Amino acid sequence: MKSMEEAITAYLREIDRSFYMETSKDQAYVDAAAPIGYGQTISQPSLVRKMTIELDPGPGLRVLEVGTGSGFQTALLAAFCGEVYTVERIAPLHEKAKQRLKAAGFSNIKYKLGNGSEGWEEYAPFDRILVTAAAASVPPALLQQLKPGGRMVIPVGGSFSQDLLLLEKETDGSVKETFLCAVMFVKLYE
Repeated sequence: MKSMEEAITAYLREIDRSFYMETSKDQAYVDAAAPIGYGQTISQPSLVRKMTIELDPGPGLRVLEVGTGSGFQTALLAAFCGEVYTVERIAPLHEKAKQRLKAAGFSNIKYKLGNGSEGWEEYAPFDRILVTAAAASVPPALLQQLKPGGRMVIPVGGSFSQDLLLLEKETDGSVKETFLCAVMFVKLYE
């Protein structure tokens, strides 16, 4: 039986990244970020892999994704989690990702057009939260919507470089923070 890390790695090798790209399809199999329009990017596969593994997905888990983008990361979450709630603020990206993910056969995803830094109160709390845009600081609404025992992976910092953090919420509500690596994401509009 494969470990979750092995299963995620195998899935990433099989997924057609170009399916989640409108332009720059020649960059689909390069381990680099690529533009998807509207000043946004699709993250490089190695970082998507790292973030997903650190999130520690599982079949029965409810996950909030902040920043649907092209839907590439969403597909990975939907393949390994019970329910995915994904929020995107740019309407054309939101619509395209929804079409792609439905065409790919995913039925365990709920979509919202809006400000992801506010989370999705209606469906909270979440077992896992994955943020795919850089926040100046951790949005309080997201921490509040994370279940005790839950995990959040989020890039935090300035416009040109951020720290990718793993936040683990203890049962008493305290939060343990672990630095994972330096990254560069587009800005989360808070």
